[in-house]
Amino acid sequence: MFWWFMDYWYLVLVLPAVILTLIVQIRVKSVFHKYSQHTCAYTGAAASRMIQDANGLQLPIVPVAGSMTDYYDPRSRSIHLSDTVRDMATVSAVGVAAHETGHALQYANGYFPARLRTTIVPVTNFASSISMYLVILGLVLSYDILAYAGVLCFGFAVFFQLVTLPVEFNASRRAMASLRETGRFTDEQLKGVRRVLTAAALTYVAALFLSLMNFLRLLLIVNGRRRR
Repeated sequence: MFWWFMDYWYLVLVLPAVILTLIVQIRVKSVFHKYSQHTCAYTGAAASRMIQDANGLQLPIVPVAGSMTDYYDPRSRSIHLSDTVRDMATVSAVGVAAHETGHALQYANGYFPARLRTTIVPVTNFASSISMYLVILGLVLSYDILAYAGVLCFGFAVFFQLVTLPVEFNASRRAMASLRETGRFTDEQLKGVRRVLTAAALTYVAALFLSLMNFLRLLLIVNGRRRR
């Protein structure tokens, strides 16, 4: 009966969130591919360097294998751009590179949410890794405190996604503003960049929704078991 109860909440809460996440990911790839066909005068690396120069930064641009594997590393203060972004002179490449450079600007300007996200990463990773074990062990042993502790630990993942949302949206806003200020991109190119960044931002909204649904599912399972 317990496993049916858990599967019931998975079907009602989590599965729709999983489907939504998959749809958003497909949308991101579609938009990225579309604007990868729109060429411009600057590669992703050149756009990043342009933004850095305008803001007094000289950060290394490090190549990383794959597609859409780009990120900014605050520990080494380096911008990592993938094969489909670094040396490609397309609207998609410029948008992604500008976004990651936007993260660099956040840290350079002391943007609190970005620094908070970096600070809580170790705690979030640890809490998330033990959360399910605590929930299952608490339910098996009928030890409510342990089960609720597991739910609380999973809550760190939700909090992390909640903090991530403004960080990502802010990085995109900085990217758009920086590209516009250069005066080197047409309105049509900037419109394409915005669409790429908007599609990418939806992945973080979907990730937060998925985390919330998983959290609610665990809470309902534990509460339901306690009432029995």
